[in-house]
Order: sequence, then C-alpha cells, then structure tokens
Amino acid sequence: MRAIAYLLGAVVALTGVVVYMAHAAEQADGAAAPIFGVKIPAGYRDWKLISVAHEAGNLNDLRAILGNDVAIKAYREGKLAFPDGSIVARLAWSYIPSEENNKVFGRDQSFVAGSPTNVQLMVKDSKKYAATGGWGFAQFKDGKPADEALHKTCFPCHEPVKDRDFVFTHYAP
Repeated sequence: MRAIAYLLGAVVALTGVVVYMAHAAEQADGAAAPIFGVKIPAGYRDWKLISVAHEAGNLNDLRAILGNDVAIKAYREGKLAFPDGSIVARLAWSYIPSEENNKVFGRDQSFVAGSPTNVQLMVKDSKKYAATGGWGFAQFKDGKPADEALHKTCFPCHEPVKDRDFVFTHYAP
C-alpha cells in the first residue's frame, strides 16, 4: 500500500512538471549564453525524459533531465563518449507541499513543482568545445542567460565526472 502511495505521489508530481512545461513559453529565439554561445533549443520541452532528481542542500530543488534524440540514443545504447549533436537539458523548480495530495494520503508526504529556478544545457560538439571536454554549457533563468562568471563554473563542476563524459545524470530506464 505504501509503495502505491509513493508511486501515486511521483505520478502527480511529474504531472505538475509536464503541465508547467506545456504552458511555459519557448525561448529558442532568445539570447545566447556567454562563453559557449548556447541558446535554448526550440522544442526542447518535448524531448524524452532521461531522469528526475531531487537536489538537497543549498539548491533544494526538483529536476527533470531531458535529452534530444541523439542523447537519448546514446543513453539507451550505453555509449560513452556521447556523440556530437547530443544535448542534455536540466529543468529545475523549487518544490512545495501539495495540500491537495496530502489530504488524499491523510498525512504530509507529497511535494510538487513550485516556481521554476532555471534551465541548464549541455551541448556536445567535440571540435567547438574541445577545451571543455567537448561540451558547451548554458544556464538560463526566465529565458535569460546567466552571467559569464557563473558560466565559468560549469566545466570545473563537471570535471569530477570525466569518466562519464562529464555528465552527472544516469539514464532511468
């Protein structure tokens, strides 16, 4: 019974994520991120799900990690390094208790996506981004790229997972 309740909670939380993503405006024509020149790709919210995550600590958010067709194929085939053309998008939201769900469960246990915090992207182009392991990085808040100082922290953060082609997220089958 407990497993069913947790599964139901997860489905409800992901439904909230999908609804938010469906209503959010596309930002493909927006500004490019500094250093790497990455823009938010058109249609990225329709990409396939790689995984979901909850990040505790200072970030304390919910995340949906999506991939374009090239990235999804590489994930499913277990290919490392990712081929050029792979793009991984990480969408993050604060999370809030769901009073509606908690009433159903009879206790406080359900959390859903709250306000969006940012969108991060990794774009694989082994020639263009050779100095950063073949990846270009970007972070956007409200469709606007973060500043250059923040973008300078992207690659150093990913260096500890060099053996996974600098990608933190594992594919959730």
